[in-house]
Amino acid sequence: MFDPFPNTEIKLEPSPMTTSSSGIGSEARQVAHSNQQNPVKFETKVPSPAVKRKKESEESGWALSSSDDESPSTVLGSQTKTRRPSPKRKKVEAKQPESPHAATYFKEEPDDFFETSLPPVNDTFQFYLTKVTGIEKKYNTGALHIKDILSPLFGTLKESVQFNYCFDVGWMVQQYPPEFRDKPVMIVHGEKRESKARLIQQAQPYGHIRFCQAKLDIAFGTHHTKMMLLWYEEGFRVVILTSNLIRADWYQKTQGLWLSPLYPKLPEGSSGSAGESPTNFKRDLIEYLGAYRAPELTEWIERIKEHDLSETRVYLIGSTPGRYLGADMERWGHLRLRKLLRENTRPILGGEAWPIVGQFSSIGSMGIDKTKWLAAEFQQTLTTLGSAKKTFVCSETAMHLVYPTVDNVRTSLEGYPAGGSLPYSIQTAQRQLWLHSYFHRWSSESSGRSHAMPHIKTYMRTSPDFTELAWFLVTSANLSKAAWGALEKNNTQFMVRSYELGVLYLPSAFNMTKFTVEESPFPATGSSSFPVPFDLPPQRYTSKDQPWIWNIPYAQAPDTHGNVWVPS
Repeated sequence: MFDPFPNTEIKLEPSPMTTSSSGIGSEARQVAHSNQQNPVKFETKVPSPAVKRKKESEESGWALSSSDDESPSTVLGSQTKTRRPSPKRKKVEAKQPESPHAATYFKEEPDDFFETSLPPVNDTFQFYLTKVTGIEKKYNTGALHIKDILSPLFGTLKESVQFNYCFDVGWMVQQYPPEFRDKPVMIVHGEKRESKARLIQQAQPYGHIRFCQAKLDIAFGTHHTKMMLLWYEEGFRVVILTSNLIRADWYQKTQGLWLSPLYPKLPEGSSGSAGESPTNFKRDLIEYLGAYRAPELTEWIERIKEHDLSETRVYLIGSTPGRYLGADMERWGHLRLRKLLRENTRPILGGEAWPIVGQFSSIGSMGIDKTKWLAAEFQQTLTTLGSAKKTFVCSETAMHLVYPTVDNVRTSLEGYPAGGSLPYSIQTAQRQLWLHSYFHRWSSESSGRSHAMPHIKTYMRTSPDFTELAWFLVTSANLSKAAWGALEKNNTQFMVRSYELGVLYLPSAFNMTKFTVEESPFPATGSSSFPVPFDLPPQRYTSKDQPWIWNIPYAQAPDTHGNVWVPS
């Protein structure tokens, strides 16, 4: 069998997913930050033996995010390959490839990049991409920056809650406009011990910040939800997004978000069921917040009860850590998605030919073959349409998984450091080589973001010609059992490790039978077609393509900044 990882021998020290004092977060992010601060330049002269050994391990090619559902000893103690003689290498040209965007590295855009503008009034879906520096201006028309979201144009802010995984508190505070910068903020996080202490230390200069620690009672889970609750003088708003609260996530990555309508306050004396939407969004949001079992969130639950959320057209899909039995199995994760698809969609004639497209920035361990989870319970969920009695997985339905190649990362706006946000590890990848036959390249010419590496996560069911959608989901959940949950004990128990949150778009909630795919999402016009954030149909990896793996070196060719990737 062809070995896609020749001469790979990488040793890592155990390191939990933590938030450093600089707010960078995971080990992969810290390596990316280090490489940006102290770049290793591409060179053709003979390097020292130590550097040469690192470079010779480079050809191994691709990686999946280190699994968040296995123990450090499993991830870090994986089998390493016996060293073989290195094959002779072709001479590499010293000339750096031309890049139209290398000059924008760490360079701020002009002030008008941050000019706040409201989205189109008639926007049907309220799904937005974030602004990206270094691309044509038209591709940011209708996109949002965090300063837009927190702008006074969206409401007179009184108080807010920030749910997230990575925080840079000082940077976050600066994103609020001056007039709101001292308004109370609660940070909901999953940090423990040293990383929790560092996070609290970041907030010491800011007396208006409070904390709520999410309970993580199951090992190797994370608080990965990304949500803002914004309470205004005029009402209340919910934002569910894919960006961490750190600078690197808001400038040169492809990110997405759902921005709720402005919810008005209900009249005094309204009933407890008032202000509910046809999608039961209000009930589900309150249930999600209640799952934290956190007294700090009680006042926010009461505030939500006082507002009218009836205009919401999306369904909420959350994950919360736990082991669930009976009817509770369908409250969270992919079984929650399955329930919504079963109850709110209808079978499509020839539906087995409608492929699934999944796109994500991290990958967990899924077993020795596809039948252990991906092509079993997870595919059964993704292929559900209506309440047809068939419960088996339809093997005729294709699954296209979009994940960046090494070349996608190398030629990106950020260069190799973009790979710090794509934490697929060599240890995980080597155990599931079967997965890589599903992989398709990242491409987003329609949105001008082919060189803005995706941190967004989306899942959808498309027509065979990729012009229509049966449904669309934007979420924080990557491709992992920890995020989506997995059946246990002969399918009588459902176990979820992490907190995740996303919104599901179903045509029935918009009085449609299907969504039409928007061919040109930018400049945004408020079209009734759906703005899928990347190109369809996705293009399968060629024989030369390798998935990006963050913890192996890439030193054979320079990135757009003339640097190589040598993780220590």
